[in-house]
This record gives sequence, structure tokens and C-alpha cells, in this order.
Amino acid sequence: MSKITAAITGVGGYVPDYILTNKELETMVDTNDEWIRSRTGIVERRILKGANKGTSDLAVNAIKNLLAKTNTQPEEIDFLLCATTTPDFPVPDTGSIICHKAGLVNAFSFSLNAACSGFIFALTTAAKFVESGSHKKVIVVGCDKMSSIINYEDRSTCIIFGDGAGAVLLEPNESGDGLQDALLKNDGVGVANLRVNAGGSSNPATMETVMNKEHFVFQNGRPVFKAAVAGMSDVVQTVMQRNNLSKEDVSWLVPHQANKRIIESVARMADFPLEKVMINIHKYGNTTAGTIPLCLWDYESQLNKGDNIILTAFGGGYTWGAVYLKWAY
Repeated sequence: MSKITAAITGVGGYVPDYILTNKELETMVDTNDEWIRSRTGIVERRILKGANKGTSDLAVNAIKNLLAKTNTQPEEIDFLLCATTTPDFPVPDTGSIICHKAGLVNAFSFSLNAACSGFIFALTTAAKFVESGSHKKVIVVGCDKMSSIINYEDRSTCIIFGDGAGAVLLEPNESGDGLQDALLKNDGVGVANLRVNAGGSSNPATMETVMNKEHFVFQNGRPVFKAAVAGMSDVVQTVMQRNNLSKEDVSWLVPHQANKRIIESVARMADFPLEKVMINIHKYGNTTAGTIPLCLWDYESQLNKGDNIILTAFGGGYTWGAVYLKWAY
């Protein structure tokens, strides 16, 4: 019997209508368009507006797009794995809310938080359910409403992040396409440089934590930049080496969209020409767990069956990794 792999058979995405441009940010914080572009490559980012709108709403729209494109009925989905850093609530789980809103009545679900690496951690985890034969149609969604934890008086973070969601459908494959290999890593030392200080069990919300703006993202940019470049380039090279892949064998490198300078540095260290690197950070900013599936969504028309693709990400914590897959359609 042929080996079962988990193959991506469809991609969906969603970004909110509201566009927060660099020009608008100039009216909110001490920055300017040239400064933002030169340091991050970002021109605009999308922001979810509206009362009581949360991460689940981003995810549901991406899933509806995915189901329509793949001609799949909601009740056919038997598992949903949600990657997010910005859940709707501490309790209940955002995955359950997504299933309810999207009509995935036969799916069980849960969420995981690996920060910006969330999608590749979730993709690798969900693939095991497909490979085992226990689940046939699985959705992995990376989604974050980063605007909910960003201080728009902090120019070091507010220029970077946006809101968005991307989703993929995983199904069994016996022809050799699908996920081939993954290397995932973490190091808790990263909490010193990238975190949200308050709101968790070690520092619960109080009037003081709110007044001190400790519920927003804190980032010490320089060490995060260095760790991201080193981490992503290392795992990409390791995955390629152990699968006997040269740069000519790989059709696309899909890096987390954190900062264009990071993307360019990783591509250079991994010896990838930029024309083979997916980049859309200029349109959406850093949507955290949403960046990689949104890249696949944007570039879907340029992908061909059998293409070798490397996904890589780096996130707070630290978390990082790379996934090697063969495109299945």
C-alpha cells in the first residue's frame, strides 16, 4: 500500500477592507512613509473594524473562501486546527467558535499558539491526523487580529502588524505529493525580547497593568531580527540538505512576512534568488500566523503540481521551523 501523505488541496484567504496606510500612521505616531518602507518594506496593512469583531471572524471568512474554491461542504470537514496569538477569549477556545460560525458541525477543533510560527506548527500537527488515516478533510487556519494587542503610540510595533487569515485544506494523498518533512524548534529565552507582559496567569490583568499599557506587544527589535535570520536560514538549509534538495530543485521559498530586510537576509543566507521568494508584506504587514497561508493564497496561480516548496517562520518565544512540501494541484 502506498504511503499516505497530507496534501494541500486548496487555499483560502481573507483580509479586512480597511487599509491602514503609512500616510495615516504619520498622523498617529512620529514616523513617516520613507522610514517605514526602508526599514520594513511595508506600505499598508489591513485592520479589522467593527464592534465585537475578533479573530474568529477573520478565520471564518478565509474558510468560506476556501470551501467555495474547493467545492467542499462545511459538514465534510472533520478537523479544524487554528493557529493564533489573538484568541477571541481566554475561554472558550477560538477553534470551537470558528467551527460554530462556519457551520463545521462535524469537525472537532483546538487552537495552538506558536506566535508567528503558528501556521507551520499547526500544519505539521494536522498532517499527522491525515497521515494516520483517522481524518480525511482537515482545515488549518492561521489567523490573527494583531491590531487588538498593538499600541498605536509605539512606532516600533504599530508600523509592522496587520490583521488577516489564511486557510488550507489537507487531504490524504498517495501519489507522493504533500508534506514531506518538517523541522520545528523553540527556545524560551526569547520571552525577554518579544512578549505581551500582562494578561496571562503569571501577571493577570489589573488596573495598573492596563494603565501601564502592558497588554500590548513588546519587542526588542535588534536581537529578534538577528535570531529570526539565523533561525530561519538554518532550518531551511537543514531541511534541504536532509532531503537532498538544491536551490534549483525548489520552486518557492515561503518565509514568514515579518520584515522585508529579514526576508532578504534569509534568502541571501539560504542562497535563494528573490524571484523565487514569496513576498507580500508590502500589502498586509505582519499578520503573524496568517502570513504564510496568505502568501500561498496570493501566489496560488503561480504554483504547479509537483513544485517543491519550503515554508519557514520565526516567532516570539522563540519558535521557528521549516516545512518541505510538494504542491498537489
